[in-house]
Amino acid sequence: LPTFNATVNGTAFFLLIFAFMAIRKGKIKLHKLLMSAAVLLSALFLMSYVVFHGTTEGTKFQGEGVIRIVYFSILISHIVTSAVIVPFVLITYVRGLTERFDKHKKIARITWPLWLYVTFTGVVVYLMISPYYSF
Repeated sequence: LPTFNATVNGTAFFLLIFAFMAIRKGKIKLHKLLMSAAVLLSALFLMSYVVFHGTTEGTKFQGEGVIRIVYFSILISHIVTSAVIVPFVLITYVRGLTERFDKHKKIARITWPLWLYVTFTGVVVYLMISPYYSF
């Protein structure tokens, strides 16, 4: 599941970038489709993550020195931001679907970069700890 989770997170990252590009070009339907896919992938990731960590013993990062500090800095910021972003994503998504575009745009300016950060750092954390997984 960790590789699956990282793939889902990475895919959501690119969907968020493409959705941003679409809305900047005025392609509202494409933006809506891409954001809906990103929401679905993030929900799938969350479910898969909970199942994996609820059924598997944790993996310890074994790196030493500076890389250990880097890893835990990224991990902690990722965890905190991922906890904060969930309600922002839901509110932003609902506001877009209900066509409250003024409020949607206002909160999306906060939600999008945070969500992008979470999807990116999720993949980074996976890449940094994956050598220590015992499959």
